[in-house]
Amino acid sequence: MAATVFLVRHAVHDRVDRVLCGRMPGVGLGEAGRRQAEALARRFAGEAVDAVWTSPLQRARETAEPIAARLGLPARPSDALSEIDFGAWTGQSFAALGDDPRWRRWNEARGSERPPGGESMAEAQARAAGEVERARAGHPDGRVLLVSHGDVIKAALAGVLGLSLDAHARFEISPGSVSALAVWEGGGKLLSMNEAAAP
Repeated sequence: MAATVFLVRHAVHDRVDRVLCGRMPGVGLGEAGRRQAEALARRFAGEAVDAVWTSPLQRARETAEPIAARLGLPARPSDALSEIDFGAWTGQSFAALGDDPRWRRWNEARGSERPPGGESMAEAQARAAGEVERARAGHPDGRVLLVSHGDVIKAALAGVLGLSLDAHARFEISPGSVSALAVWEGGGKLLSMNEAAAP
């Protein structure tokens, strides 16, 4: 018996690839992101999904809500799916971070480094893995959709695949993408990764 867990990265917003938004408030979807969220809602319309859980951050909720509405389910907030706490880096541009040696170390050694005043990727991985396990335990033969953030999804996938967190840059998790796991008690496997919903 295995549960299917869909890991959905929130749709695009106007600061993607420019600003490390982290947990800053007020980061919502623009027009392109709303179109992505509607495409995701259409993609899941025919799926027998039992539950939709979402990061409480605005961009994730705005992605989850059209999907949940199409499925006739509530979008349940879950702090375990929230973005990594980037501490002092929150809200900084990637251009500015490029000059920070701590930023370079973080990206070279995600398994051991942490943002200043923030959370390690290993801590994010532990909470994401715990939420995947809660989804499996609650729906052992069902299907649960989790809306989260790129690095959190990468951490969850790395755990299932037995990869070091230092391998985070070897695969892509794009805004609005869907990855899927089959999860059973004591194990799991990757079914798909970084699939884009049809526009």
